[in-house]
Amino acid sequence: MGALSPFRPFRELERMTRRWESAFPSLFEDFDAELEEVFKPAIESYVKDGNLVVRADMPGLEPKDIEVTILGNVLTVKGERKHEQEVKKEDYLHREVSYGAFERRMTLPEGAATDKVKAVFKNGVIEVTVPMAKEAVAKKVPIEAQPEKKIEVTKK
Repeated sequence: MGALSPFRPFRELERMTRRWESAFPSLFEDFDAELEEVFKPAIESYVKDGNLVVRADMPGLEPKDIEVTILGNVLTVKGERKHEQEVKKEDYLHREVSYGAFERRMTLPEGAATDKVKAVFKNGVIEVTVPMAKEAVAKKVPIEAQPEKKIEVTKK
């Protein structure tokens, strides 16, 4: 039996895209360059000790560059990653770092204590802690295993 591979429903579309990129590379160069200009910090969220913890990677930023707000049940983290020095586009040999304004939003669970939110910035990561109501904390649901039905096939 072969090894399991992850389910990728768009595998054929990815193959077609690679074929087009190799046949017409100039069509995709400008598109890729535009994508590099957008900075979108990576975010993770999890529950720890009855609190929702939201962490966002913000390399190269300072706390003064970031704003954390809550409106209703929506947590917003926004800011801007600016160029420290101006380099002309034609002077780049390779560029993967992106710059620009960003805004990430997350809907908070019902019962979140939005008046007790804390935000801490350390080593390029902002960590926002939101106390949650006990009802909002996930509960583990037991899984009941049922025996498989065996079907007998008779040959005639």
